[in-house]
Amino acid sequence: MDLRWKPNVTVAAIMAQGGRYLLIEEHTPEGLRLNNPAGHLDPGESFVEGCAREALEETAHAFKPEALVGVYLSRFQRAATGEDITYVRFAFCGEVGQADPALQLDTGIVRTLWMTPEEIRASADRHRSPLVLRCIEDHLAGQRFSLDTLYTDPSVKA
Repeated sequence: MDLRWKPNVTVAAIMAQGGRYLLIEEHTPEGLRLNNPAGHLDPGESFVEGCAREALEETAHAFKPEALVGVYLSRFQRAATGEDITYVRFAFCGEVGQADPALQLDTGIVRTLWMTPEEIRASADRHRSPLVLRCIEDHLAGQRFSLDTLYTDPSVKA
């Protein structure tokens, strides 16, 4: 039996335009919550590829990651089941394209919302995790790291 701890690796898109941030409203076991467009890294993809894919699936907007905003570690304990989950999140900012009206939002996503930082701060009780606001605050503070800090070995694609 494998008792090794294995955190979930996720990627998040910090999508900003005109002083507003694009969030998603989604169904979760804890009810309707707000989140950055984010999801699990899939096998065979780089962090940047995963982020672009998740952003498109969850918002119908093309997204081209241009910088790493930060790497975050968080723990979540689901009250109803006692499930204990640790997440490692790689958050990116970049170029946001127009929404493609032909695309449907991913299962569970109710809608997308462009929100000001003040609106996001005021809705903290509805955030899926504390990382929603933390990533935006880091982006607002100008935190950016080169994508060159990330390396995907060719074995990932094999």
